[in-house]
Amino acid sequence: MKNNYFLSILILGIITASLFLVPHANAAAQVVLYSGRSKSLVDPLIKQFQRETGIKVVVKYANTAQLALTLQEEGSKSPAHVFWAQDAGALGAVNKSDLFATLPNSITSTVDSYFVNSNKTWIATSGRARVLAYAPDRVKESELPGSIFELSDPKWKGRVGWAPTNGSFQAFVTAMLKIHGKEKTKAWLVAMKNNDAKKYPKNTPIIQALAAGGIDLGIPNHYYLLRFKSDDAKYPVEQTFFKAGDVGNLMFVSGVGVLKNAEKNAAALAFVQYLLSPQAQQYFTSETYEYPISNKVIPNSRLIPIDTLDDLLPEANLEDLSNLKATLELLTEVGLI
Repeated sequence: MKNNYFLSILILGIITASLFLVPHANAAAQVVLYSGRSKSLVDPLIKQFQRETGIKVVVKYANTAQLALTLQEEGSKSPAHVFWAQDAGALGAVNKSDLFATLPNSITSTVDSYFVNSNKTWIATSGRARVLAYAPDRVKESELPGSIFELSDPKWKGRVGWAPTNGSFQAFVTAMLKIHGKEKTKAWLVAMKNNDAKKYPKNTPIIQALAAGGIDLGIPNHYYLLRFKSDDAKYPVEQTFFKAGDVGNLMFVSGVGVLKNAEKNAAALAFVQYLLSPQAQQYFTSETYEYPISNKVIPNSRLIPIDTLDDLLPEANLEDLSNLKATLELLTEVGLI
């Protein structure tokens, strides 16, 4: 996989250089980044940016929701220049607090308008889909539930894994609240808890538990299993989607915004633009198996075509996922965080 990636970089290098319209800062420049993206996923890309630009990136890694709340508490005194969030909900929450600067047209015009929020204060960097992962030696395809709401059925008692404290799961709950309302969402969360759904801190342990026999079904993001499969094609876990339109098939984005205190920070803007470059977009699709937001990449054959995915997705707007506070309050209310 690494060889494919570096081959792609050679092909795309010339295109990448032409997209850096924001002047690079000098070698002494520094960007303070609050990252809700995990270090294992994005550290190689950050180091690559530092090597190519000479700009130092000081990273604070933490849970996306926690970082959003930290930024709201710090306000204009925050040391952060850039917030790279795992989901649109956290970005929306920070945007509502009027902490983001408006991004320049040189950045927002490089992607489809769908991937930019309405007031152009944050922009998507990659896409991820929620899936139903399962152990094929213990669950037949014919037995798989057609809706995420069916996971609370007594037949799955103690057999389902989820990650209530994870940012992606919380973004999914935010979408469920928007689409189905608090009463139905709360009822499902309580039913899952009472059905002894197994809690994990993040998505990777869900995949590992499926392989080890600890659970039979799980609801992670799509790319975690693909990473295991890249090392072992016979890894004993498979994944699929729920029926078309089910909220369990939610696709959401990671995204980035520049804080107002860095509005004129050329280094911060250069970092954001780098994440949108063909070079970085190729990294996302080739190395982390995410959906790129740019069409200037070599497609990853392990990902289903975006047109196919579109037919499965529920009706949800990226900015509908901004009410993170209500989600956290609900998860606290039912005792999941």
